[in-house]
Amino acid sequence: MDNQLTDRAFWVKYWENKTDLAVNIPADYLFHQQLGAMVKQQQVKTAIELGGFPGYYAVFLRKYLKLDVTLLDYFVHPPITQKLLQTNGLQENDIHIIETDLFHYVPEQHYDLVLSCGLIEHFNDTADIINRHINFVKPGGTLFLTLPNFKALNGWFQKTFDKANYDKHNIDCMDPSLLADICKQAGLEVIQSRYFGNFSLWLENEKEKPAAVRLFKKAVWFAGKVFTKVVPFNSRALSPYILLEARKPL
Repeated sequence: MDNQLTDRAFWVKYWENKTDLAVNIPADYLFHQQLGAMVKQQQVKTAIELGGFPGYYAVFLRKYLKLDVTLLDYFVHPPITQKLLQTNGLQENDIHIIETDLFHYVPEQHYDLVLSCGLIEHFNDTADIINRHINFVKPGGTLFLTLPNFKALNGWFQKTFDKANYDKHNIDCMDPSLLADICKQAGLEVIQSRYFGNFSLWLENEKEKPAAVRLFKKAVWFAGKVFTKVVPFNSRALSPYILLEARKPL
């Protein structure tokens, strides 16, 4: 079976349909606390974001944590990335860019931090894609992965109202225990592998959905936010994300 659930044409179309990509990345960007604490504790100096075009996390790491950052993806549209950098007060050479196919690229450098946010779930062979991440991690370095939890209520929304997008994801890999086991088998020490976030919902290209769908989603989103604010907890049923942090031994 082909390992990839998407191809380059899919991502070209995906990004071409997006507008206003050059956003100002805030200091409290998603996962900022986890990344900030890890960078400080591990004295991280270098990082690479895999599959991260247009480079939001690369920008965050450079802008706020002052790391030497590289962005690797097999689709990079330089004008978009350059505008993103300008919007965030960064220079063109503040982020190194590698446009290549991860499956045919041999790392020329190893990094203190290797991260991807919303990448590994687009592949059938989860162990293979995670091990390709690990190839970039230097001894003593950290692997940091996040992905959506489509086994939660948010996944039901995707499957019901955007089946085409849902089918581009490997639902089976959305399991913290599975991800932890893969890292342990590769010799890494798992720091954490868990559901993350109390509650959230989203739909791709939500503005294009029927009004009834948008209203229903808004009502459920509001109810879920109120409930989890009163009783905050991370869970398989409600948490929108999964987070994994693992360390390669020296």
